[in-house]
Amino acid sequence: MNHRNKNNHLGRKYGHRKSLLSNIASSLIKKKRIFTTLAKAKALRKYVEPIITKSKIDTTHSKRNIFSYLKDKIAVSELFKDTFQKVRERTGGYTRIIKIGFRTGDHASLSLIELVDFNKIYTHKKEKKSIRIRRSKKKNKKLNNE
Repeated sequence: MNHRNKNNHLGRKYGHRKSLLSNIASSLIKKKRIFTTLAKAKALRKYVEPIITKSKIDTTHSKRNIFSYLKDKIAVSELFKDTFQKVRERTGGYTRIIKIGFRTGDHASLSLIELVDFNKIYTHKKEKKSIRIRRSKKKNKKLNNE
């Protein structure tokens, strides 16, 4: 039974899994999209989204906390740049996983994981809403009586 076992251990011991997720998360932050297996992408989503949430607070303490997860100065500095301003405004759901297909060697399911705000295809400009004119019943009655 698999009750109360939330984490996918990815067939690795704790130290190996921790460094794997750290490296994949830092490369996701640097490159904005990466190709990986579906299981790693789902594990990475649970790992990287709290890190991005912590990057909303621009203090030295939060930078050091994030550095303890990522172990990469370039990725940490990338999180606090102005290019991530769109991400800071978002309340959650920073990543998107798209299933690609299967790997030819071992038939593992491949996927693309990307940061949502950096994809030009799926993000579209918000269209201006047309102004709706509310017509009250009082005016209509006056027009009908005349």
